[in-house]
Amino acid sequence: MTQGPISNFIEKNFLHFNAAALVDAGKAYRVHIESKRPMFITLAGAMSSGELGISLAEMIRQNKVHAICCTGANLEEDVFNLVAHNHYKRIPNYRDLTPQDEMKLLSQHLNRVTDTCIPEEEAIRRIEGSVMEEWLGASERNESYFPHEFMYRILKSGKLKQYYQIPPENSWLLAACEKNLPIFVPGWEDSTLGNIFTARCLEGKISPKILKGGIEYMMSLCKWYEATCRANPIGFFQIGGGIAGDFPICVVPMLNQDLIKGVPVWGYFCQISDSTTSYGSYSGAVPNEKITWGKLDAETPKFIIESDATIVAPLLFAYVLGQ
Repeated sequence: MTQGPISNFIEKNFLHFNAAALVDAGKAYRVHIESKRPMFITLAGAMSSGELGISLAEMIRQNKVHAICCTGANLEEDVFNLVAHNHYKRIPNYRDLTPQDEMKLLSQHLNRVTDTCIPEEEAIRRIEGSVMEEWLGASERNESYFPHEFMYRILKSGKLKQYYQIPPENSWLLAACEKNLPIFVPGWEDSTLGNIFTARCLEGKISPKILKGGIEYMMSLCKWYEATCRANPIGFFQIGGGIAGDFPICVVPMLNQDLIKGVPVWGYFCQISDSTTSYGSYSGAVPNEKITWGKLDAETPKFIIESDATIVAPLLFAYVLGQ
């Protein structure tokens, strides 16, 4: 494929250690996609507030990503950034903040994520009305949707367009919405909108029945995986750890061991992580351990890049895109 300056720089300079692992993973990613095999991506942490959408959205548009599993925070924070970017506050010296400094940020309704503060009024409250309208409508119609389907409905309605503060092409959720990309959001309750939803249920304004949860997400993932893997094995590209990665990778042993379906295991695996195996963290488990769980096999291309995902993922995406 034709390569641009970023890809050429990476191949010339990234020759050893984690840098070489990035190149190896990127080359295998290219081969996987060029073989018409789907790629599944997982997003942990605060990748959306880290503005990963700038590179991930282009990957989605160019059919380099075919499904996503993310935390509730990543689902909503891409939209927060879309409608309130100009009001975000960056704090480059965040390591020097005292407890009193943090209290001052709280009093200003600035919710800090590392070096970035999400403005509560401009971000969360700006979309809350549109979200609540969708929840109330579903309650009245006695309908139920997944969390990402509610976000898709809001984005497709155009209600938030007047508030866009970044180029729409830099929003990964907008790109996913335009392609109706399958998204899976386990543990959505652990998010700002999840908290708000729970509060409204406790107030009796909406019913919890309008929201499809984790078991239904896993059932949906099983159906998607079985339907998609029959033609070509699916790749698994994991950014960070936690539930965003642990939830979807389990679909294979579940299908094979509990439903006796005989589906192929994941056909590619790469994880960008700094988790440590010795801490008992499954997110830090080396890929070979996943063989014992029936998630990968001995021939699956496997890569671990032990580095900062906010640095590695955009570079690897640029490499896959040939930029």
